[in-house]
Amino acid sequence: MNEEQLHAMRHTAAHVLAAAVKRLYPEAKFGVGPVIENGFFYDIALPEPISKERLPKLEKIMRRIIQEGHAMAKEEMPITEAVKLFASEDQPYKVELLNDLKERGTTKMNADELQDIDPENADIATVYRTGEFMDLCRGPHVETVKEIGAFKLTKVSGSYWRGDQDRNEQMQRIYGVAFATKEELDAHLLMLEEAAKRDHRKLGKELDLFAFSDLVGPGLPLFTPRGTIMREQLTSFVWELMKPYGYQRVQIPHMAKSDLYKTSGHWDKFEDDIFHISSKKTEQAFVMKPMNCPHHTQIFASRMRSYRDLPLRYSEVTAVYRDENTGQLQGLSRVRAITQDDAHVFCRLDQVKEEALAIYDIITKFYAAFDMPLTIRLSKHDENEPEKYLGGAEVWDRSVGTLRDLLTELGKEFEEVAGEAAFYGPKIDFIAKDAIGREWQLATIQLDFNLPERFELEYVNAEGERERPVMVHRAILGSVERFMAVLIEHYAGAFPIWLAPEQIRLATVSDEFAEFTHDLAKQLKAAGVRVEVDDSNEKVGKKIRMAAMQKVPWTIVIGEQEANGGDFNANVFGRDEDEHIPAAQIVEHAVEAGKMPLGE
Repeated sequence: MNEEQLHAMRHTAAHVLAAAVKRLYPEAKFGVGPVIENGFFYDIALPEPISKERLPKLEKIMRRIIQEGHAMAKEEMPITEAVKLFASEDQPYKVELLNDLKERGTTKMNADELQDIDPENADIATVYRTGEFMDLCRGPHVETVKEIGAFKLTKVSGSYWRGDQDRNEQMQRIYGVAFATKEELDAHLLMLEEAAKRDHRKLGKELDLFAFSDLVGPGLPLFTPRGTIMREQLTSFVWELMKPYGYQRVQIPHMAKSDLYKTSGHWDKFEDDIFHISSKKTEQAFVMKPMNCPHHTQIFASRMRSYRDLPLRYSEVTAVYRDENTGQLQGLSRVRAITQDDAHVFCRLDQVKEEALAIYDIITKFYAAFDMPLTIRLSKHDENEPEKYLGGAEVWDRSVGTLRDLLTELGKEFEEVAGEAAFYGPKIDFIAKDAIGREWQLATIQLDFNLPERFELEYVNAEGERERPVMVHRAILGSVERFMAVLIEHYAGAFPIWLAPEQIRLATVSDEFAEFTHDLAKQLKAAGVRVEVDDSNEKVGKKIRMAAMQKVPWTIVIGEQEANGGDFNANVFGRDEDEHIPAAQIVEHAVEAGKMPLGE
C-alpha cells in the first residue's frame, strides 16, 4: 500500500471512529478528525469524560461499522444548504467551519484544516456519509469502510477547539493508529510499548535533568545542573565539529521590532505564533524573536562587504520563542522557549556547493557519534500553491536545482517531496532513525535567495559591482530541547560516557577510605572528569544500585586495595564485566574515555 492509499485509509478510519462515537453518544459534537503520522485523531465534545478503558468498546463498534460495509458516499451541496443540514444535526463546530468556508474561502485556522473552497465552485461544500453518520470533509477516502486495514485506538487527551483555551471549551481528542496489515500494526504497538518505557518526560525527572513549574509557565523547561551539562556537551560538540570550517560566533538580543519580521516575511506567515511585547515607554511594537535569521542579516548589512570577505559564517546557540497552543506542548519535544543551534552562511553563488558540502560533513559526523542512521529528503515548494512561498518560480527552480545537483554529485539516495520547503527556500532534510526505529527530522541545509533580496543585502563583486549574496541556513541538532528528548529516549537514559552528566561515581566501602576517595575525585575533576563521591553510610551493594538507577557510566568502589595503590575496577553500566584500570592510569584512562567522538 502506497502513502496515498494509506493516508486515505487512515482518513476513513477517523470517520468510522466518529460514527462509532455517535452511536455510543448520540449527543456528541464533532470538531475535526485529521490524519496524523501513523494514524488519526478526532476532537469531540462529549457529555462525559471518556477514559482509555472505554476505547475497546469504541473499537468494537468501529469493527461492527466496518463489517456493515458502508460506502464513503460523497455529496456536494451549496454551503448555505450544508449549514442548515449540520445545524439541524446540532453540530455547531461544523456550522462554524462552514461559515468560515463561506466568508473566507477556507476552514484553515491551524494544522487540523478540513478543506478550501474550489475557486471554480466557490459556494460548494463537500460532505461524506458513512452509513447514518454525516461529516464535512474534503477527502480523500477509500471507497468502502471494509478497505480499512488493521487499527487500534491508543489514547485520549484534552484539546481546545482551534487550540484556543481562552475562548473555547475543552474537547476530548481520541487517537488511533492504522496500518495496512496486522503485522505492521503489531510491530508499531510493540515500538510504542518500548517508547513508553523510554519516555523522556519520565526519565528526565528520574535522572534530574529538567523540570517544569506552574509559576514559570507551560512549555518553558528549567534545566538542572545535570541537564545543563548535557546541553553544554551537545552544543560544544557541534561547535568543535564546526570550528575547522571557519564559523564565527555572534550574539543577538532576544527581541526585535516587529518591522524586522515584516520585512523578512515571517510576520505574514507566523503572526499568530509570535509573542508580542508591550511597553509603557515606547509606542514601537516589539516581539520576542521567533527566528534568528533576520537578526543575522542585519549583522551582514552593518557594513559593506567585498567578494573577498565571503563566505561569512555566523553561528549562535540562542533561544527563540513561539506562542504554541497549550494542548500541543509535550515535554521537551514541543516547547515555547526553543534553543536553536543556529548558523547562517552568506556567500557567493559559486561558493554554495562547497559550503553545503561542509555542512553535510558536519551533519554526518555528528549523527554517526550517536549511531543514528540518516536518510535524505529534498524538500521542495508546492508549485500548485505559490502563494505560500516568497520569490518567483525562477528563483525556486534555481534553488531546487542547486540542491538536487549537489545530492546527485554526492551519489546519495534521496527522496524529493513537494510542499515541505521553508517559505523562503528549499532544503535538504536529514531524517535520523533512533534505537527503536522511529524517524526524526532534525538536521537541515536550506538555500535562500529570498531574504537577501527582501533585506537588500549586497557585496561588491570582483568587477566592482554590487551583487546579492546567497544565504544558507543550517541546523545540526536543531532545537536543543527537542534533540535532548530524542537522545534521552534513544539511549533510554544510559548516555555514553562523554555525554553523561555524571561520568564516574566513586563509592567508599567505609569512612576509613573517604579522604583517599575525595583526593582522587579532586584529581579527576582537575582533569575535567565529571565525578561524584558517595561516602554515605549505606552498604556498598546499595551504593552500586543507586548509581545504576542514575545510569552512571562508571561506578568505582574504593576500599583497602584501591587506597593502598592497587588497581581499580570500574563497574560499567550495561556491561557484565568490569573495566580493569591500573592505578597509575586512572586519571588518564578516565579522560580518554570521556573525550568527545570528534573522529578524524
